[in-house]
Amino acid sequence: MQYYTIQEISQKSGKSQKTIRRHIAAKKLKAEKIQNRYRISKQAYEEWIKEAAFQEEDKGVFTKNIETETNDSYNINWADISKVWDKDGWKNVNERNGYKFVDLFSGAGGLSCGLVMAGFTPVASVEIMPEAVQTYKYNFIDKKGFKEEVETGDIRTKEIKQQLYETIGDQHIDLIVGGFPCQGFSMAGNRVVADPRNSLYLEMLEIVKHIKPDYVVMENVEGLRSMLDGKVETQIINDYKEIGYEINVTTLNAADYGVAQQRKRVIFIGNRIGNKNYHPKPLYEPQDYKTLGSAIYRFMNMDEDKSINHIFTKHTEEMKQRLADVPEGESLFKNYSDSWKKSPWDRPSCTIKENHGAVNIHPRLPRVLTPREIAAIQSFPDDFIFEGAKKWQLVQIGNAVPPLLGKAIGLAVEKGLDERNR
Repeated sequence: MQYYTIQEISQKSGKSQKTIRRHIAAKKLKAEKIQNRYRISKQAYEEWIKEAAFQEEDKGVFTKNIETETNDSYNINWADISKVWDKDGWKNVNERNGYKFVDLFSGAGGLSCGLVMAGFTPVASVEIMPEAVQTYKYNFIDKKGFKEEVETGDIRTKEIKQQLYETIGDQHIDLIVGGFPCQGFSMAGNRVVADPRNSLYLEMLEIVKHIKPDYVVMENVEGLRSMLDGKVETQIINDYKEIGYEINVTTLNAADYGVAQQRKRVIFIGNRIGNKNYHPKPLYEPQDYKTLGSAIYRFMNMDEDKSINHIFTKHTEEMKQRLADVPEGESLFKNYSDSWKKSPWDRPSCTIKENHGAVNIHPRLPRVLTPREIAAIQSFPDDFIFEGAKKWQLVQIGNAVPPLLGKAIGLAVEKGLDERNR
């Protein structure tokens, strides 16, 4: 039987670990104590979600009540991007479209990489993690030659915001993107509040209000949709409406766009110029999904090469045998659902996470996957190099938006921008 930890339930549902413990204590969520730690079965989790009235429609659109079902924000305009999918502004400068974007909370640059593939040009980005900043600068400035300012620091400070505004100057920004942390939301009476001490949501809202890009894209974990019974999602839509942006929101699965991984993310797309907000229509049916094996096959017989992040983990002979004996689709430790997991060779990988990216087991070799292989599963180009120690490479890769998902979003936004110009 598959079990989740409290931390994993928190990540999946978007609720705090404290709330989950309260639900366990109140017997709203069934849990078992295994080795003195709570474990929640997959069935118990699904019953808990169902009881909370979190129902998923086709393509991941949640319905919470009649009001949200009829809200225009949940009527999705699907853009057919299949005819322009071969475009790649990462490899070919001639396929850039001239549209400029700013990436807030950029991390190593997964979403930025995807937008460049779609033809966009980065003007500025902000990131607090030093190793991720090194990675971003190396790939976008040193290698690709973008004349971009990368602000290193805490976006909550006036200094960093001011530096960002000065960098942009009087340039017209077509798009601002960002994946803000969502743990800071709470309730005050019947109103959702975002605590400035632990939420960056309000910072992004303030920056968008100041810069006034034509479009805004927000990316977050799927669990945000059910936070506070859906009130957080409604609050985001309403807050952006107040500053002039009409928002449409749905959940996208990276596997639908050629990523060898099941990775669902909620994507808010909005604009202030009266155009339609387009989301990318899926390109692949489940039977045609890219498999883990197809993503990492080229590294099977490759020697260790630290220059491209192909770094092996040292295992004892005993551990090698234990890893080899794990059946595909299962984990080394039975009490964990997706840590030390061996995803099947002929299917998309489980979701890559930063907290244990190092312990995704290779399906054919007696070792865990290297950072390079995990980056390939995330759909990073092979020439995208991660800086810092191996530990921080894995954190950067696990936290990133898969570039091909970013590309799909970029092509959909491009359609809206092109219609503006016409």
